[in-house]
Amino acid sequence: MKQILFSGTIGLFLTLIGTPLLIKLLAKKGYGQFIRDDGPRTHGSKKGTPTMGGISFILATIIAYVVTKLITSSDPTFSGVLVLFLMAGMGLVGFLDDYIKIVKQRSLGLRAKAKMAGQLIVGIAFAVLSLQFADLRGQTPASDRLSFTQDFGWQIGPVIFVIWALFMILAMSNGVNLTDGLDGLATGASVMVFGAYTFIGIWQHQESCATPITAGPACYEVRDPLDLAVVASALMGACFGFLWWNTSPAKIFMGDTGSLALGGALAGLAICSRTELLLAILGGLFVLITMSVVIQVGSFRLTGKRVFRMAPLQHHFELKGWSEVLVVVRFWIIQGMCVIVGLGIFYGGWQAAK
Repeated sequence: MKQILFSGTIGLFLTLIGTPLLIKLLAKKGYGQFIRDDGPRTHGSKKGTPTMGGISFILATIIAYVVTKLITSSDPTFSGVLVLFLMAGMGLVGFLDDYIKIVKQRSLGLRAKAKMAGQLIVGIAFAVLSLQFADLRGQTPASDRLSFTQDFGWQIGPVIFVIWALFMILAMSNGVNLTDGLDGLATGASVMVFGAYTFIGIWQHQESCATPITAGPACYEVRDPLDLAVVASALMGACFGFLWWNTSPAKIFMGDTGSLALGGALAGLAICSRTELLLAILGGLFVLITMSVVIQVGSFRLTGKRVFRMAPLQHHFELKGWSEVLVVVRFWIIQGMCVIVGLGIFYGGWQAAK
């Protein structure tokens, strides 16, 4: 458990002291946020705020993981490294998108096809590799069976698994991206979900099928649960430290660099911990905000009418007169309830299997 404490603490420390340095660097180069004209008018004051802040917690998470392994003299695992690879790869795609927005002054960043191609390359690489590297028990980082609190049902095969993994990665990365519209909203929500996955990893480690004492009908067939908890803890700490600078009024935005990376990390943790469908509950706020966009677009195309004043959902409440801080805090409460319900279901699944 020392690994989890070390990774979370180091991740927190690094973003607390490292983010101000990144803010100064980005401000010096003039890498400020581009504000679209069709957004809420109150967001005009945010123009020029340094963006690409995701660099801070991506580097902090990776460094925290590596330093933790060195301090504790423990070996990295394929599961942990693959989640970090997915996070960094998606972050790189987001970085290119942010860079083009800033340098080329093109509000939409990367062309849609180029952005999608980057996400597909990273996602496919992760999905394919996650079915390799079996341990002595034959367990690979991911499974080609669907999972909720554990694997269930029939094997879907590697091809369908890759498609399913891609769907999860794209859905979560774009879900976090859509949520990242208000100061601290996506960062605070992510902290809660990563905290949940830290707990899940610890619990799965204690109830692992690899341990003779706990092997039984309720045990977890997860390859490296403790190391997944180490990664989740590093992400939780890094995001928590970043939130100090990202909360209202934000001194820096995470940009697509951060939102795509966080979405990828969430999907990677869910896939490797065999809790794929549970992620829809644990990350309920991201799902809710994504669905608001789907409903808005679908309604307008079918009927010519809009359901919300503006989508994503957080902007609807802004236009109704809620202050930005009020929207963020209330949405954090919603996300907190989603995590509580998700962890309750996870524990209930273990109890039911006993």
